Amino acid sequence: MKFTPTRLPEVVLIEPRVFEDARGSFMESWEARKFSAAGIEARFVQDNHSVSRRWVLRGLHYQLRRPQGKLVRVTHGEAFDVAVDLRRGSPTFGQWVGEHLSADNRRMLWIPPGFAHGFLALGERVEFLYKCTDFYDPGSERTLRWNDPQLAIEWPLPPGVEPILSDKDAAGVLLAEAECYP
Repeated sequence: MKFTPTRLPEVVLIEPRVFEDARGSFMESWEARKFSAAGIEARFVQDNHSVSRRWVLRGLHYQLRRPQGKLVRVTHGEAFDVAVDLRRGSPTFGQWVGEHLSADNRRMLWIPPGFAHGFLALGERVEFLYKCTDFYDPGSERTLRWNDPQLAIEWPLPPGVEPILSDKDAAGVLLAEAECYP
């Protein structure tokens, strides 16, 4: 596996080694010793699987009381995945990073606790898997506005196309108003 820190160094792009032959392919998506050697100490307690159609935007979500680290990947289609640093004491507070994840490139992204997370589905059907380091806590969940001008996330939306949002995501708050981590 290849582990590459992004411009937000705690967010790591992971490229697994893929073995392919006439039968198909095989790859490791998680191996504790390799992740630990790369500085990612994670104990996963929950896996999530979402299915979205093109232009669905999910996020930007985070949990205050039970922050989740997430190892994310796409198993069908393609998505633009985003992490936003919400740690007020961090030198990268309020900055974001985005990566294209797809079933074809098999890339994964490690998003540690303290970051908001969201993605835009780019394929007709996108299946997105999350491994989480803490349990879902609905009372602790918060949503950051996807189009906050202060964040200026460069979502790859074609001109004139608006994302498809849940009511919760449409009501997200601006970073200036958001409850954040210390």
